[in-house]
Parts: sequence; C-alpha cells; structure tokens
Amino acid sequence: MEREHIVKQYDTELNEIREKLLEMGGKVEMMISNSVKALVDRDSELADQTIILDHEINHLEVDTDERCLEVLARWQPTARDLRFITLALKIVTDLERIGDQCVSIATRVKELNEEPPLKPYIDLPRLAEASSIMVKEALDAFVRGDEQLAMKVCNDDQFVDDLNIQIQRELLTFMMEDPSTITRALKLNYISKYLERIADHSTNVAEMVIFMVKGKDIRHTSAPQSTLEGQ
Repeated sequence: MEREHIVKQYDTELNEIREKLLEMGGKVEMMISNSVKALVDRDSELADQTIILDHEINHLEVDTDERCLEVLARWQPTARDLRFITLALKIVTDLERIGDQCVSIATRVKELNEEPPLKPYIDLPRLAEASSIMVKEALDAFVRGDEQLAMKVCNDDQFVDDLNIQIQRELLTFMMEDPSTITRALKLNYISKYLERIADHSTNVAEMVIFMVKGKDIRHTSAPQSTLEGQ
C-alpha cells in the first residue's frame, strides 16, 4: 500500500511538470497571437499587455525548473523519466525565449503604431500562425511522447524559413523604391525574424522529443517539405 502511494505521488509530480509546460505553452501562444494582432489592429495597449504577460512566463520558468530539480532530488528517476525531466529543464528555456521574442515584437509594434502603416499585413499574420502552431504541436509531442508529431514540427520549420525570406525580399523592395519607408520596413523585418526564431525554438523542442523517444539526435540534418505549406 505504501509503495502504491509512493508511485502515485511520483506520477502526480511528473504530471504537474507536464501541466506547467502546457501552461507556459498556452501563454506564449497567446503572446504570439496578441503581439501580431496588436500590429494589424494598431493596438498599442494590446502590445503592452503582451509585454506584461512575459513576467508570468518568467515566473513559470522558475517554478517549473524548481519542480524538475525537486523530482530529480527526491525520486532519482531513471531511463525515460530521467530524459523527460532533463529535457523539460531545457524546454522551459526555449519557451521563455519565445516569450522574449514576443516582447521584442510588441516593442517594435508600439514604435510602428506611431507611424503611418507601410502596407496591409498579410504574410506576417500567416508567419505568426505557423509559428504558433509549431509551438503547440511541439509541446503536445513532448507531453505525449509523439515522435511523428515532433518530426512534423521539424519539417514545418522550412515553411516558416521560406516565408520569412519572402517577407524580407518584399520589404527590401519597399526600401529600394522609397527610402522614406526604410525605418518602418526594417522594423517589420525584425518582427519577421523574431517570428522565425520562435519557430526555431519550437524545432529545438521537437528535436528533443525525438531524442527522448528514440534516443536519436536529428539536429543539423535535412528535413522533408513542410506540411504547413498551402495552409
């Protein structure tokens, strides 16, 4: 009976870590969505709310780190559980950095909202949506130990990279044709790059999931065509 109680407590603590990671993921997804919505709607107040939300991400990172270290010290997990905990410690860092990228987006948005809009925003929201999907699916793959979903996230990074390049080329055309657009175009270029980095962090998480499940390191290998293309 005592052993059953111990096992139940151990499982509970592992589940709490999973829940914390999903909570962080939900908040960074909201930050991605709100930061770009603030750009499209020219809503500086929403940009400020996005920046404030980053404080919650930082607190969750610290809390999750502490829970992981407590589980390591108390239970001394082995095999797959040990990989789960050690990778969770890395994943919270990627999620915190995604939050930082969203803060950078929101900061640029506030600056852009003080100037006339350069153009209708179509591709940047597409880029944000694709990056947000990658965040969600990478975390889902981690929690479920789903190698196939993790591989999908890795593959989808190419779509984000290609769209980022397309946006940068378009912005370069604006700057070459009209030097008065340079400042605004550069800020939009930064936003596109921040979104591309968010996708990179999601890919990091997905690669760690594949390592957790299969013990196979796929970093720096080529990936097939994205499944996000055409969405």
